[in-house]
Amino acid sequence: MLAYDAIATEPVSLKQLVLFALIAYCWWLLAILLSVRPRWLDRLVGLPAVYRLHGVLGIGALVLAYIHDQNSYTSNQLAHTLGDWGLYGTIATLCLAVFFLSGWLVDRSRWLLRARRFLEKVVFRHQLSIWLHRLNLVVVLLIWLHVHVLARMNQYLVFMMLFDLYTVTVLSIYVWKGWIAPDSNARGTVMGNEARGESTRRISVELDHANTAVRPGDFFFLSFEDAGAVGRERHPFSVTDDDQTTVTFTIRQHGDYTRRLSNITEGTRARLEGPFGRFDSIVATHDPAAPLVLVGMGAGVAPLLSLAAAHHTTRRIHLLWSVRTPEDLYYRDVLADYQAASDGKMQVTTSVGRFRRDDLERELTGEALRTGAFFIVGSSPAVLANQRLLRRMGVASRRIHQERLM
Repeated sequence: MLAYDAIATEPVSLKQLVLFALIAYCWWLLAILLSVRPRWLDRLVGLPAVYRLHGVLGIGALVLAYIHDQNSYTSNQLAHTLGDWGLYGTIATLCLAVFFLSGWLVDRSRWLLRARRFLEKVVFRHQLSIWLHRLNLVVVLLIWLHVHVLARMNQYLVFMMLFDLYTVTVLSIYVWKGWIAPDSNARGTVMGNEARGESTRRISVELDHANTAVRPGDFFFLSFEDAGAVGRERHPFSVTDDDQTTVTFTIRQHGDYTRRLSNITEGTRARLEGPFGRFDSIVATHDPAAPLVLVGMGAGVAPLLSLAAAHHTTRRIHLLWSVRTPEDLYYRDVLADYQAASDGKMQVTTSVGRFRRDDLERELTGEALRTGAFFIVGSSPAVLANQRLLRRMGVASRRIHQERLM
């Protein structure tokens, strides 16, 4: 952008429109870079924040591209056609991503959530949505070609060299990380696959080598090599315990993929991308004397259990777990063991049905509301509802940390 601004001789109004397009292009490429899930960036700000930035960059790029398209002109019909195709492709892939791959809309509307679940069953399976989203790579190539056929752009050799260098570098990193780089992900063998409650499974994977990077509250993108059972697609699941040799996942079966997890047999090979997550590092930033309040809904208790396993003897913890039926309280014995070993530091409250304001006011101390660090995990609508409730009860936003289950 700076190179073009320095050497271009077009009128200022036209140059501004071109700069809008170049900013949009840079944002698209940056969004592609973020999609490879850099591990260091996850540990710094968290993967949800990376995904939010990915989405914001996409929307911002579309706005700038639309302004450029509606206000600029060219006599080159090929360039005009390529630009239009790129814009329409961006609009289509962005709409699909906002509805099927993010919670920006469906997390805030029960009807939209039901519509998405229905469409995912009959047409837009999760993996199909992923591949449709990857059509953004085609859009980038269309825009790249659009720039190359424009005489007002390709006449500037230095600019075109920098433009191509940036494009090739980003796409090379994407292809390298996705398909060429040596597989550095952990691998292991499924040692157990048990039903827990009415719609939950507990899957244990013994790692080939201990993973010392795993921290309490982390999650992995898990896939299985037995493609006939559930397919090879990767899905994020939280670690249930504090163990670096055998990793356990507690998974609610509510979608097309998770319902097929009962087909996974012992001995199946598993691949684990990660770990990701910041819960444990966030715990370390809070005052050790302040209580930890862990709020889990259903299978959302999984990462909170690993936090409890790591800290129940050293930190004051109040774990609140709500489930749909009494049979879903499948970790009562584990929690009782942690509580007994905590020397009075850990308190556990369970509920069949969600916690209401009266329940929280009764169970939580004034100190917890004033100084406690809150960790909420569950379905997206439930997490958002609990987050709003805690804010109304006086808990500062900076002390509320959450993770939404897919």
